[in-house]
Amino acid sequence: MCGIAGIAVAPGSPPPEEERIRAMCAALVHRGPDGEGIETRGNVGLGMRRLAVIDVEGGGQPIANEVGSIRVVFNGEIYNYRELRRDLEGRGHRFRTAADTEVLVHLYEERGEGMLPLLNGMFAFALHDERRARLLLARDHMGIKPLYWSAAPGLFLFGSEVKALLASGLIRPSLDLEGLAELLAWEYVPGAGTLMREVHKLEPATFLDLDLRSLEARRERYWRIPPPGEAYGGAEPRTDAEWEDAVDGKIGECVRRQMVSDVPLGALLSGGVDSSLVVAAMGEARTFSIGFDDPTYNELPHARAVAEHLGVSNRSETIRPDIGDLFEKLMPHLDDPIGDFSVFPTYLVSRLARDEVTVALTGDGGDELFGGYETYLAREKAVLWERIPRWIRRGVLEPAVLALPPSPKKKGFVNKARRFAQGMAEDRALGHARWRIFAGDALRRALFTDEALAALARPAETHVLDLRREAEGRDETDRALFVDARSYLVDNCLVKVDRMSMACSLEARVPLLDRELVELAFRMPSRLKVSGGKTKRLLKSVARRHVPPRCVDRPKEGFSIPIKHWLRRELKPLLLDRLAPERIRREGVFRGETVERLVREHLEGRENHSHVLWTMLVFEDWRERWSV
Repeated sequence: MCGIAGIAVAPGSPPPEEERIRAMCAALVHRGPDGEGIETRGNVGLGMRRLAVIDVEGGGQPIANEVGSIRVVFNGEIYNYRELRRDLEGRGHRFRTAADTEVLVHLYEERGEGMLPLLNGMFAFALHDERRARLLLARDHMGIKPLYWSAAPGLFLFGSEVKALLASGLIRPSLDLEGLAELLAWEYVPGAGTLMREVHKLEPATFLDLDLRSLEARRERYWRIPPPGEAYGGAEPRTDAEWEDAVDGKIGECVRRQMVSDVPLGALLSGGVDSSLVVAAMGEARTFSIGFDDPTYNELPHARAVAEHLGVSNRSETIRPDIGDLFEKLMPHLDDPIGDFSVFPTYLVSRLARDEVTVALTGDGGDELFGGYETYLAREKAVLWERIPRWIRRGVLEPAVLALPPSPKKKGFVNKARRFAQGMAEDRALGHARWRIFAGDALRRALFTDEALAALARPAETHVLDLRREAEGRDETDRALFVDARSYLVDNCLVKVDRMSMACSLEARVPLLDRELVELAFRMPSRLKVSGGKTKRLLKSVARRHVPPRCVDRPKEGFSIPIKHWLRRELKPLLLDRLAPERIRREGVFRGETVERLVREHLEGRENHSHVLWTMLVFEDWRERWSV
């Protein structure tokens, strides 16, 4: 696991300055504390920071082919590198290291960008082909590892994090207001965008081919999520039991494949279905769990029960963090900000694990592959709800529900009913995603100034609507899963896990997003995932084979924190400072009176605006920290 960075300049320009690349790498030292590699050749400079996991002594980068004409810097793991290496050696290639990185240069010699569908792993890499004057950037099939880029006349930059690009001193960032509208709506900026006009994400399963003679770039997808029913090779499962066996077996295979490591390895265990299945497939394992002293946000009893049943070690802690100090520690790692406040527990459990291991497996991805979110059920309920005459729904029931005061219980009926009514007010063309919106169109119009609204040419819902159009022909459940896998998973969940684990120099692996399991899951009939008012049906059946039913058949908790209470207590001074009306008015993006109302209603307990207020707090800190 590493952090990578680089600069390419137009032919005839002075070569990239090594000190700029060194500064970019210094911004990524948390991703790779074990070493640095910097090399400039011609009009391309490559740099990396290394976290040594495979071939600890010999895997330094950049790594080149036999004659030095092709070199690569790489972040991630290639889980099938041994099989690929054997085939390449059979074709006459000679290897100097035992690292998975070296497979990339030799496979590229054989296949060019056609190598990418052959890779099973999580990766982001930059490969310089000096003879062909080409720089190839690529990102893994699901976007587990990040990669950002920026282009200007005569200049191209890339890096594992936005802060690396900024550290070059070659970018003067400016705020992308449409990205900000998306951040408020979804708590992340989807697709290729960021909050900076000048910085872009390379999307999952995509490569960028840069012609180093003209600095013109071509981007292309090399893999797509398969539709249900498409044959995946071998005997196609037909009965429910056959599908259950196939998923159970594939999870075990994927977990074992991702346990390759030359350094200590463990797992993050929440006690939920997904992480429990991963730990069950590991056999012996060191597991790590945290909980908060607020009993409604504490899953430790479930994690301990799973660990005891599986006979694995479990180090767990009940935490009452210094939230102000933690805020200052984490915000530098949100240079591409998200509003998901589960960054806190993700960081804390990663820090706990890093005391003992360098690599940790997680259960991320199970909800998006197998239908674990309540928004999928909300869509089913909406069909029944819309049978009620519109004048009764809109004129009586929905206003009555929204007038109810929020419940102090995290998963209380009132809160669920209010959230359902809020989602029903959004565009039905969004499908299940209308229950994912935190700042809908009406609130965004109330929040933004007239000048900011005039600059918004693209609705914040555009990306999700585009994905739903791409998923036409799939049934509604599979369509929802497709949208979440291409949006919420990659631009929120995986960002959270990558940034918070890397903040601790911990490599997090996600075996449930192994390409083979993803392909199997999306070919499965959707009725085995969500139907009859139940979520994650088949995966829960698989889980019951391995862990106690009481750990499976319980309400979904989510890896969350008592943020609504923290905003009223520990974070109140920060909230009042960063969202002070005079400051908001001076910046000219938000209406001071609207922000003031949201803060007042939340602090008085009349409304729960925690999602919007936290996202705005993160944004204001981000803007000040990066001088945007």
